[in-house]
Amino acid sequence: MIKVLAIDDEPLALRLLEVYIEKTPGLSLLAACESAERARPWLEQADAMLIDINMPDLSGMDFVKSLDEAPLVIFTTAYSEFAVDAFRVDAVDYLLKPFSLKEFQQAIKKVEERLALRRAAQPASDGILRLNTAHRSLQLDTARIRYIEGMGEYLKIHLEGETAPLVVLYRMKNIAEELSADKFLRIHKSFIVPLARIREARRNAVTLEDGTTLPLGEAYRNEFRKRFTAGTI
Repeated sequence: MIKVLAIDDEPLALRLLEVYIEKTPGLSLLAACESAERARPWLEQADAMLIDINMPDLSGMDFVKSLDEAPLVIFTTAYSEFAVDAFRVDAVDYLLKPFSLKEFQQAIKKVEERLALRRAAQPASDGILRLNTAHRSLQLDTARIRYIEGMGEYLKIHLEGETAPLVVLYRMKNIAEELSADKFLRIHKSFIVPLARIREARRNAVTLEDGTTLPLGEAYRNEFRKRFTAGTI
């Protein structure tokens, strides 16, 4: 079941989203919210959100841009001029009001396809992480990972012996759950590193054994300190 948020400041438009969700198999409505701020408590649980762009106080576009890790996004709007911005934040689809149930369900199909790619990654066992990219399936030896870099809905997995990173459609939060907590640590909203590859740590940065320097985010600093002795910070 795909858990979705519906966000629109117009009551009639919000109600239409609720009706379309009810008529679409495989969808579960988490909450219907008349502002982006009211949707914040539900974000962690949501697989996707349907959000209007032109709303008072905080626009749907600005709300999505403010999130470190957003659910999959479908914009619903009466204005076509925001389409390029929607592409830049990697929205799954862009529905122009008024849109039909068929158009709505076609957009949901794209959400299903994105989620299927995400869920294709299997938990790492015996040091092996199984991933599906757009063109192939592979088994990745986690010992080869130098660090992982997040880019919105995508990840760059930087590997030992490779000049170009492996790019996969997956979220940082999800891959962090797949990797062994004894061997990997998230040090920033955009970076995960293998503990064994850390050569030096300072207050705001971590240097790996190959000389790569990555930022140490304030929100992750306390957890980082717990994993190392005071003398190494």
